Amino acid sequence: MQLTGIHHLTAISADAPGNKRFYTDTLGMRLVKKTVNQDDVSAYHLFYADGLARPGTDLTFFDWPAARETRGTHAIARTGLRIAGPESFKWWKEHLNQAGVTSGEIAERDGRLTLDFEDPEGQRLSLVDDGGAGEAHPYDKSPVPAAHQVRGLGPITLSVPKLDPTEAVLTKLMTMRKVRTYPHPDNARHTVHVYEMGDGGAAAELHVAVQPDLPAAGQGAGGVHHVAFRTPDTAGYDYWADRLNALRVPNSGKVDRFYFQSLYFREPNGILFEIATDGPGFATDEPLETLGEKLALPPFLEGRRKEIEAGLKPL
Repeated sequence: MQLTGIHHLTAISADAPGNKRFYTDTLGMRLVKKTVNQDDVSAYHLFYADGLARPGTDLTFFDWPAARETRGTHAIARTGLRIAGPESFKWWKEHLNQAGVTSGEIAERDGRLTLDFEDPEGQRLSLVDDGGAGEAHPYDKSPVPAAHQVRGLGPITLSVPKLDPTEAVLTKLMTMRKVRTYPHPDNARHTVHVYEMGDGGAAAELHVAVQPDLPAAGQGAGGVHHVAFRTPDTAGYDYWADRLNALRVPNSGKVDRFYFQSLYFREPNGILFEIATDGPGFATDEPLETLGEKLALPPFLEGRRKEIEAGLKPL
């Protein structure tokens, strides 16, 4: 049973209104779900994705009043956002400059064009050329032209001090394939190891940077909370739940997030992983055409709507 790629990535923001402005107005992504953290209903959980809100395209944020992340290892270090082709990179470089967003140079990394930049809270992002592979479903109300819109997530880069424990989990537990290495762009003494799932490609890659000389990261705004991997259906979900238990990997057990089913566990360097089903999806409780326009609550929180809404700041 194979994981098929990146499902979503969840990061941390201390400024929900500013976060919404940046990811919808500057990056042109669609706000597909405005809900709350199901374990902390005082916090928004915002989901940005493509026009059809497909798994593999959603970048999500917990809105917590946290100090800035302390950068280091034992953490997810950078999130790839896929676009297609050199012309899109030229457009994005100019667009980010006009928006006052500091970005690096367009450069080839691991055989793909890449453009690094950060959001206003220091979230580390990269535009990555996926060569137009796979489906694309632009959002017709995006301020970004359809040809240049973010197509989805991937690859995701982790930083660990030691490779072997993490590699064992990726290859032996999660059945990923190690396919290549390349020098880290910020320090050639550090090596990045590439693992792929499913059919491979940027949407199904995890990059692991080995950085033993960095301090441990401190989680906060501008950092990442966890990364989730795709399993297509409940049969796959049951398989992974049984596999984690059979191999005695400490885990959350099955968690119903209403929009998908989840399993959580930490790899040996402490990074939180999630395995999530592709469905039922974000259109389960509101029409696809109006996703993200109102506060959506799963059925088990609906009875607390007034209390929850009173505790949230307007976006």
